[in-house]
Amino acid sequence: MKTYDRYLLRLFVRVLVVCFASITGLYVVIDACGNADEFMEYGEQQHGLLPVLADYYSSRVPWFFDQISAMLTLIAALFSIAWLKRSNEMTALMAAGIPTARIIRPLLLAALTVSLMAAANRELLIPRVRDKLTRNAQDWLGEQARTVEPVSDNKTGVLINGLHTYAVDQRIERAVFRLRRRLGSFGRKLEAENAYYRPATEKHPGGYLLREVEPEQIAGQATALLDGEPVIFSPLDTEWLEPNECFVVSAITFDQLAGGSQWRQLASTVDLIRGTRNPSLSFGLDARVTIHARFVKPVLDMSLFLIGLPLVLSQRNSNVFVAAGWCLALVVGFIMMLMVCHAIGANGGLLSPVAAAWLPLIVFAPLAAAVSHSLWE
Repeated sequence: MKTYDRYLLRLFVRVLVVCFASITGLYVVIDACGNADEFMEYGEQQHGLLPVLADYYSSRVPWFFDQISAMLTLIAALFSIAWLKRSNEMTALMAAGIPTARIIRPLLLAALTVSLMAAANRELLIPRVRDKLTRNAQDWLGEQARTVEPVSDNKTGVLINGLHTYAVDQRIERAVFRLRRRLGSFGRKLEAENAYYRPATEKHPGGYLLREVEPEQIAGQATALLDGEPVIFSPLDTEWLEPNECFVVSAITFDQLAGGSQWRQLASTVDLIRGTRNPSLSFGLDARVTIHARFVKPVLDMSLFLIGLPLVLSQRNSNVFVAAGWCLALVVGFIMMLMVCHAIGANGGLLSPVAAAWLPLIVFAPLAAAVSHSLWE
């Protein structure tokens, strides 16, 4: 690596780190001040205020980086170029006969690296803190009630519903499980005071343990089978169940039930693909848009970068604030188009999920090639 490459990369990294720290710090300060009462209460219940803040925002920093990574890359590159122009280093380099493509090559490699880091963050880190990201400051401990959105298990034909969900113990209050098909001798509805999600063990598959079930609904009923597999475990012939309990098998986890569309946005691409293949789940069009958008995102980030660079290289004014203005206008237009296309695809309107995810690339990739063509001459 040449001395110039190291110099430009150090400048890029410094701007990137400073911008990320500044924007993230501003976000943390504003959000923490707005939720100060809740954090103070959690700090009294647990081990102090600082551990609560560290736990809360440590999960949000990766998410925030994912949201602004493309903008940060463009800002860092534009400020780096603007600085070279302001200090007349760009003039010296071009006077020495160094082509523009060679001058910006370190920035291209840096932008590609940041884009790949953002993809790794999206696929590996964010899914690990997904449970924390689905809870806000008002319900950080998962003790507050959330309204249940009914979800149908397509494999067993059981509609899972209830009054509220509680994340702290993965519980559905006033649970109602409606059977769309007759299973064994059970009726069309099972009602329980509480239903708790239980992952698969040696004794049973994953599903929901219904407690305080109305006695007449399970009295004398044997375990119901579907295609030879147990679907509703009955206390009549199941030793680990109490007389007022039953267990309903379901491949729909509590996170998928309570998280809804937010869970899908925070899931990894592998989890989303598995979800579309899960016979129990019925992922909406928004999930399919998200899957395709994940593959398009790195290329879109590089397209945005290639569109933004010439905007600064062609400016006679070396003022870094002018560069920031160009960057902001470009990013706003870029984000608006993504939001519009994804919304249309998720609603099943004029665009299919595949077209909605790929249309921004079809628009921005040729534009990036046309705008950046002068850089390679």
